[in-house]
Amino acid sequence: MTTARTKASRLAFFGAAIGVTTLALTSCAGGGSGEAAAPSEFSYLSFAENTSIQDTLTTLSEDSCADENDALPLKVSTQPQASYDQQLQLLAGQNALPSVFASGNSPQVAKDLQTGDKLVDIAAELDELGAADDILPAARSTIEALYGGEVFVLPTELNVEGIWYNKALFAELGIEEPTTWDELTGAAATLNDAGVIPFSADGQDGWPLTRLVGNYLYRSLGPDALQKVADGDAELTDPEYVEAAAAVAELGAAGYFGPSVGSIDYMTAVNQFLTGQAGMFYMGSWILANFNDEAQNQIGAENIGFMPFPEVEGGAGSSDQLAANVGVPLAMSQATFDDDTAAWLGCIAENFGSESLGSQGVITGFATNTPVDGLPPLTEMIQEKIAATEQSVLWFEALFDAKAATTSQSNASQLVTGAITPEEFMGLVQADLK
Repeated sequence: MTTARTKASRLAFFGAAIGVTTLALTSCAGGGSGEAAAPSEFSYLSFAENTSIQDTLTTLSEDSCADENDALPLKVSTQPQASYDQQLQLLAGQNALPSVFASGNSPQVAKDLQTGDKLVDIAAELDELGAADDILPAARSTIEALYGGEVFVLPTELNVEGIWYNKALFAELGIEEPTTWDELTGAAATLNDAGVIPFSADGQDGWPLTRLVGNYLYRSLGPDALQKVADGDAELTDPEYVEAAAAVAELGAAGYFGPSVGSIDYMTAVNQFLTGQAGMFYMGSWILANFNDEAQNQIGAENIGFMPFPEVEGGAGSSDQLAANVGVPLAMSQATFDDDTAAWLGCIAENFGSESLGSQGVITGFATNTPVDGLPPLTEMIQEKIAATEQSVLWFEALFDAKAATTSQSNASQLVTGAITPEEFMGLVQADLK
């Protein structure tokens, strides 16, 4: 790939386009030679099911980014999520990727595009724009963990995960906020003895249970625990990895997830916690929308606390390494990146965080350069947690392929009900890892 830069524009050229025709999804597509033309619009391709990002971009185009929009008008198109990855691969092969786009259903999609030199080096471009600080450290850490140390996507959300707890119940039962695994299991025992479900959990979908396994691994073995598995330097069947599954299985064996956890779906789990039936609830900060809804929240927002997943005695990880994800990351096409799209990038980095938080109530991985007033106290509290986080960790299946992730989540309830052993659970997942 040869890249030419002038004062007027920055334009990247690809040596050849894959495929024999060009799909004119956007005006960014060039001719059969594989050379991309300068864009005449700032094209955004989104999941059809996700409207919040396009709504935020549209508002920015009419306000904070109006000058950028005058130079390069925003144009939104959508694709159903089920066929989205296939569409991206087709567009990439025809050198017709839009200016900015949802980066796919898994990190591997963007990694493959980056391997083919299709994506803008976001970190380098933000450095050049003097806007590197517009991505929060926790978001940068999460992106680097997901994408092998590189930053070539934008964090449209920043969800941190941890254990929410009923402060009124804790006070009534004399429970201090746990900081270690042993203290957490002790709190669970106290709640259970009082007739309260210790942990509300969506066992039907499985992932809220496997999140516990992943967090235990990060606390016991350190923040690179699952990267070692992905790199082939460790296996889930190694004894120190099975220990994490065993610790979570013990919670189930003690009855700490309540009866019939395998039949509990997401909203039932939310309802258990918000009606005071359960004392603790592991979940990401996207749950704030439910917590801040007075119609759903019967225990009161003032009675909800948040704690990081606790430390494991003698472990290599730390409780200040919050589990996190960046929602639907956005990537940018290298083939059409010029001064006008760079200006859009700078404007998004500067303004997306405040606009999304103010109009959508969504915490992003961008700095909120314009203060947003009137936020619910729980949202402000999570913002403070995020601001204090320098390093994040991922979730259990983040680096797995689709088959292994499905195996993990579909067997999670069997793990905590004793239908399969921790060794069997980890063995099943390991067998499906590519």
